[in-house]
Amino acid sequence: MISFRKAHIEDLSQIVGMLASDPLGKLREDFRTPLPEPYLQAFRQIDQDPNQELMVVENEFQEIIGTLQLTFIPYLTYQGGIRAQIEAVRIHQDHRGKGLGETLFKWAIQRAKEKGAHLIQLTTDKKRPDAIRFYEKLGFRASHEGMKLHFTL
Repeated sequence: MISFRKAHIEDLSQIVGMLASDPLGKLREDFRTPLPEPYLQAFRQIDQDPNQELMVVENEFQEIIGTLQLTFIPYLTYQGGIRAQIEAVRIHQDHRGKGLGETLFKWAIQRAKEKGAHLIQLTTDKKRPDAIRFYEKLGFRASHEGMKLHFTL
């Protein structure tokens, strides 16, 4: 039995730990105790924004076993539509391969529909071929070419 709930500040260390637990996350996250202040600042901004839903998945023992961030983006195209953006999806390494990722995505898709979104989108690193196959299995299609411009900090 799993449940979904909005993340609390007390969950932040576990969330960042999951984000840092894969090969790409290890390169970009700074997971240590105490967490660096930028994580706390980001959490506060996300938590106060009504268009952001940082979610955790708990098992029957109230252990956090997954997370994702769902952002609702209002925009003028599609006649003033709303699109949902999925970010920072992680299943705890001890719970992968049990169908939790699919359950998490089905929840996110349903939530996006409830909020009136006309589409849900995500990006994934091209270095994650297993993730790409997983998303395609769920019905996602590579319909656009994404581009990014990273800024030096």
